[in-house]
Amino acid sequence: MATGKSWSRWFAPLAAILMVVSLSGCFDKEGDQRKAFIDFLQNTAMRSGERLPTLTTDQKKQFGPLVSDYAILYGFSQQVNQAMDDGMRPVADSVNSIRVPQDYVTQSGPLRQANGSLNVLGQQVQNAKMQADSARSTLKQPDELKVVYDKVYEKVVITPAAAMEPLIPAAQTFTAQLVQVGDFIQQQGTQVGFTAGGIQFPTSQQASQYNSLIAPLASQHQAFMQAYSTAKNSMQ
Repeated sequence: MATGKSWSRWFAPLAAILMVVSLSGCFDKEGDQRKAFIDFLQNTAMRSGERLPTLTTDQKKQFGPLVSDYAILYGFSQQVNQAMDDGMRPVADSVNSIRVPQDYVTQSGPLRQANGSLNVLGQQVQNAKMQADSARSTLKQPDELKVVYDKVYEKVVITPAAAMEPLIPAAQTFTAQLVQVGDFIQQQGTQVGFTAGGIQFPTSQQASQYNSLIAPLASQHQAFMQAYSTAKNSMQ
């Protein structure tokens, strides 16, 4: 009986010790994952340029479940970059191609197409921001990680999303006006003459109409380029 009591007396503490060791190992693993992720956010994500990097296999192993926290940032970044690539760069390229009056006509097709896609583009960016905000609200992060993550979220999600808000309407207004100019010139047919980088109309009425159409372009171009530059800089 004494032997049984002795075994019984020592078994319980041993089990408790094993449980503590097991739990400590679990907490250490979570701490290591958190430390590795914080280091990555501070030294890679915050310093990345226009595009966030894709995680390597080793990084995914190091970060463990925190990979899903990064997916929120990465997913939004991908969508905003695609919006710039598919929606804004074509506009900027077409605008930069307009050097003489004939170019209003040759660029009216691409600009019309770009203008038509801008409404959808704006909605896509808004939806992506809402999804990111919703996913972020469900995260349970300790303070040491949350402080760093919030800074990266500000850089990657909040600032670019805010910069896109004025850019899209500025692009819509400017492209629509450029298309009108191109359409007007094309409607005049052979009555229009192009000389030395200029344009000539047979009547003063036509010239007046043309001048009224191009009058707002300077301010619209400035507004678009300023918003475009701000959006690009926000993604750096």
